[in-house]
Amino acid sequence: MAKKIYVGNMSYATTEEELRELFAQYGTVLSANIIIDRETHRPKGFGFVEMDEDSAAEAAISQLDGKEFGGRNLRVNEAIAKPRPTRSYRD
Repeated sequence: MAKKIYVGNMSYATTEEELRELFAQYGTVLSANIIIDRETHRPKGFGFVEMDEDSAAEAAISQLDGKEFGGRNLRVNEAIAKPRPTRSYRD
């Protein structure tokens, strides 16, 4: 089953391709996304990587958390799904 990983404290110059290559050392990367600010259209310094195998994701998390990449020490851990707020509409 695929596992989603949070990657924080990234350099603002990091590309999605660089992120994909970094995690590909540990297994198959299904997706690599860097979050972009809606107003400035610049990277926010964090993103998400989805890996095919749980064991590969665990290896990547343990090896890359705290590792220097692009001049910054990465924060890498399992992404926790945030519940979306429900919107209520008046009739």
